Amino acid sequence: MVVTLHDLIPWAFGGSRMWGERLRYWLGRRLLRRADLVLAVSQSTADDAVRFGGVDRKRLRVVPEAVDDVFKPSEGASNRVADRFGVKSGYLLFVGALDARKDPASLLRAWSVARDARPGLQLVIAGEPGSQAPPIMPGAHVLGHLSGPELADVYTAAGCLVFPSRYEGFGLPCLEALACGCPVAAYRNSSLPEVVDGAGELVTDGDADALGAAAAKLAGVTDRPWRPGIERAKAFSWRKAARDTIAAYKSVAK
Repeated sequence: MVVTLHDLIPWAFGGSRMWGERLRYWLGRRLLRRADLVLAVSQSTADDAVRFGGVDRKRLRVVPEAVDDVFKPSEGASNRVADRFGVKSGYLLFVGALDARKDPASLLRAWSVARDARPGLQLVIAGEPGSQAPPIMPGAHVLGHLSGPELADVYTAAGCLVFPSRYEGFGLPCLEALACGCPVAAYRNSSLPEVVDGAGELVTDGDADALGAAAAKLAGVTDRPWRPGIERAKAFSWRKAARDTIAAYKSVAK
C-alpha cells in the first residue's frame, strides 16, 4: 500500500483546537504506519510523518507538487483585473481560506505596516473565505472564488503575495504566485522555505511587522514579471511528480 500525505495539520498545528480534526482523520494517520511507502509533498511534511505518524524514514519519499499550466504571466492582466474587479495593479494579494492557521489578524497588521511604507497600497483577497474567516476584513477587496485564468490574472497584476500562514503542507499559492511572476512575502515555517527559496522574502514566523515591511519592499519592485519567481517555479513540474510517483508504485509492486 502506498499513501500520499499532503499534511498533518491536525497534529502539527493548533494544539487542543484541532481535537475534532484529529478524530476525523485518525484512520488516515493509522494508515501511515501500515503503508509500504509514504509519498510526502514536501520535506517538512515528511518530517512531520516521522514525528507525528511514527513513519520510518526508509518508507518515505518526497514528491513535491507543482502548478497548473494556466499559472504563468498573463499579458493584459492589469487591465482585465481593473475592468472586472476595479482594482489597480500593484496591490498586496492573499489567496486561500481565512482560517485560524492563515492568521487573518497578521494579514491585516502586515497590510497596515506596508501601507505606512507605501500609502494607498490595496489588499486583495481571493478564494472562498471558509467557515473560520472573520466576518469582515476592513478595507480589503474580497473577490471570492475565481477561475484558473482569473486567478492567474490576479497573481500577475499583484505587487506581492503576502502569506501569513503559520503552517503549510506544501504552500501551493506561493508557487502559483511565483509561476505568474509575482514575488512572495511569507513566514519562515513548515514547507514554505522549500517552495519560496530565494524567490521572495521569508521573515520570522509570526512577525507581522516584518512581513508587512517585506511585502512593501517587494511590491515596489518594478521589474515585472518577477524573473526569480518564474525560474524558481520551473524547479517543480507535474511531469516529474508523475514520474516519481509511478516509480514509487513500481518499487512496491516488485
